[in-house]
Amino acid sequence: MGRSSLQQYDGISLGAGLHCWRMQDFRQLLVWQRAHELTLAIKQVVRTFPKSGYSDLKSQLLRATDSIVSNIVEGCGAATRKEFARYLDISIKSASEVDYRLQLARDDGCLAYQAWRPLSDQIVDIRKKLFALRRAVIAADRDAEQRRATRSARRTDDG
Repeated sequence: MGRSSLQQYDGISLGAGLHCWRMQDFRQLLVWQRAHELTLAIKQVVRTFPKSGYSDLKSQLLRATDSIVSNIVEGCGAATRKEFARYLDISIKSASEVDYRLQLARDDGCLAYQAWRPLSDQIVDIRKKLFALRRAVIAADRDAEQRRATRSARRTDDG
């Protein structure tokens, strides 16, 4: 990943300055847009589940899906890149849970293959995007830390 990709991901600046970390607008992140679309789609799909016997699965699926987008949003308001990466990590874990819960719904017979396949493809794509964003945020943080150390070493040598 080149220097410019460390400082930007998905068109959002990750803050290249020495102590620079600006709150991000989550609506600008493609991964948030895709996760929001998935949340709306899953809300529609769980309405088609049988009325009895699947309330726990419905609840867990909705909760995990909401956790993906909510943690992206909360992470965008984080004070540091490291904290943002931690929220993205939680989103990744929630995406894995959604992936499993969708498969469980399919295997239990309350979600047809034709409905499951596009949702499964979406969650896999979202998880990949979350991994890439987290990697970029961590790399940007590491790059900023190295710049701070270099400047500090120069001051010590000069002083």
